[in-house]
Amino acid sequence: MASILFFLIGLSTLVFIALAIGIWWAVKSGQFDDLEGPAQRILMDEDDPLLPGRDAQLKDKD
Repeated sequence: MASILFFLIGLSTLVFIALAIGIWWAVKSGQFDDLEGPAQRILMDEDDPLLPGRDAQLKDKD
C-alpha cells in the first residue's frame, strides 16, 4: 500500500516539474507578450484598403 503512495507522489512531482518547465519556457519565449494582437488579426481582412498601413504595403509592392 505504501509503495503505490510513494509511486504516485513521485509521479505527481515529475508532472509538476514538467509543467513548471513548460510554463517557464513559454514565458521566456514570449508566448504571453501580445495576447490580443493575434486574436484581432484573425478578424481583420487583409484585403481591406481602409486598414491602416495598407497604403504603405501597396506602395512597397509597386
